[in-house]
Amino acid sequence: MQLNGAQILLECLIREGVDLVFGYPGGSVLDIYDELPKYPAVRHILVRHEQAAVHAADGYARATGKTGVCVATSGPGATNTVTGIATAYCDSIPVVVFTGQVASGLIGNDAFQEIDIAGITRPCTKHNYIVQDVRDLARTVRQAFYLARSGRPGPVLVDLPKNVLQAVTAFSWPEDVSMRSYNPTYRPNFAQIRRVAAALDTAERPLLFGGGGVISSNAAESFRALAHNLRIPVTTSLMGLGAFPGDDPLWLGMLGMHGTYAANKAVSNADLLLAVGVRFDDRVTGRISAFAPRATIVHIDIDPTSIHKNVNVRTPVVSDCKNALDAIHNLLETREDRRTPEAWEASHADWIRQVTAWKTEQPITWTPADVIKPQQVVEMLDAITGGKAIITTDVGQHQMWVAQLHTFREPRTLITSGGLGTMGYGFPAAIGAQLAFPDKLVICVSGDGSFQMNMQELVVAASNKLPVKVVLLNNRYLGMVRQLQHLFYDRRCNAVDISDQPDFVRLAEACGAEGYRIVRPDELEPTLRRAFSSPGTAVIDVHVAREEIVYPTVPAGAALDEMLL
Repeated sequence: MQLNGAQILLECLIREGVDLVFGYPGGSVLDIYDELPKYPAVRHILVRHEQAAVHAADGYARATGKTGVCVATSGPGATNTVTGIATAYCDSIPVVVFTGQVASGLIGNDAFQEIDIAGITRPCTKHNYIVQDVRDLARTVRQAFYLARSGRPGPVLVDLPKNVLQAVTAFSWPEDVSMRSYNPTYRPNFAQIRRVAAALDTAERPLLFGGGGVISSNAAESFRALAHNLRIPVTTSLMGLGAFPGDDPLWLGMLGMHGTYAANKAVSNADLLLAVGVRFDDRVTGRISAFAPRATIVHIDIDPTSIHKNVNVRTPVVSDCKNALDAIHNLLETREDRRTPEAWEASHADWIRQVTAWKTEQPITWTPADVIKPQQVVEMLDAITGGKAIITTDVGQHQMWVAQLHTFREPRTLITSGGLGTMGYGFPAAIGAQLAFPDKLVICVSGDGSFQMNMQELVVAASNKLPVKVVLLNNRYLGMVRQLQHLFYDRRCNAVDISDQPDFVRLAEACGAEGYRIVRPDELEPTLRRAFSSPGTAVIDVHVAREEIVYPTVPAGAALDEMLL
């Protein structure tokens, strides 16, 4: 079958199971767009900015566990994808980005809209390609998807010169992928599993710590089973929220800079830290020299470069998280001296009593007032949705209050930018999640600063009749920046007042969405319920107290147990 490059690309997408592509056309990718109507199995969503295309593909990937796909043209179209690519890279999200490129003969000649996007994105992609020959295209696309979703997932970029998209060759789909230099380790070394079991046997103050790897490897069920069977208290990073039920008695809350008092105290006093699918980034550890100072650390991760990178690890286990957790569980369950859950609990009963006491010592609370508190909004969302909604966030104070106060019971119900901290991420990601699950309630919790980064995508949500709900915690400030200035710059708050913002209700209506405004506490619940029951896109502008601060907070360079409360 003789096909041109654009047709080959679309045939490859179908064989990869792709049914949704986010994109924005331009001259160098017009051959793809010319062929798209002939491939109705591939739905195309026209975004209004290429950054939003990557964020939407990323949100789709996080919500489904599949690989997100987007298309952008050359030059500025390609460079506009970089923030989205870096966001996916920092959080290990499988996304394949196809960018147009000038014809091969013009590369290096400063042609119109030529840019070395492969060079630009090399530091923030798992791998990238420039396709020089149409005969290599199908194999390249096959490898790109394989790389994006295997091992430690991540974004892959494929740069497509215009002449390659127009060239014709016989189409041949490579069923198998073999890359000699890329062989992720999926199964754990059994000797290391025995060492983990031995550490668990002798631990008196064990703590289970999960990250985004638990979710991306679909290991949440195994993670929960180990915690319940061994009666081990649990904390997670921001990216791990939902891997363990937020209403479980063993749950301590999120760990780190804005983690709970109980979680930070527990990691500072544990004698065994079993870390699964985590990076030990600085927002989690605080001062490295003071992190888990009394603990033997076991680190399970599929990426060997993540182990020993930030913290010293006694027992490393290179493996897929689910396979490692199942191996630990099977070993403990099949031993002659197998313990019951009650026996495990008895072996560290004092520890469980202690962490339970920490949970009640410093709860995250707010004081009712005549104005709406942002914490109050998050708690109301939790009460109304019962944990059944998919929540996306932008980045800032609202993100931390959601992490602290919303009860996440299932994986893939929190979609947020963790590693890069990308303002403008939440709303496009919500569009991707809503397209993946059209019958679910998808709520983007955003700040008024973050929302303005990509609010042009309101048109996309409204025109596609997506019932995404945007809950704006509107304090007319860049809240987290103001908080840092207030706490650590002697209250010199500069360049953070954004009171000169648009009327978000009228903006929503101008874009074809519904707009709601809430200014009094008694309006909060009825208005949210009314907006959530609406079948259309909605922006709910909630005017909240302007100068609330996220507590606990760990100052830069401090230990986790040196929290400001």
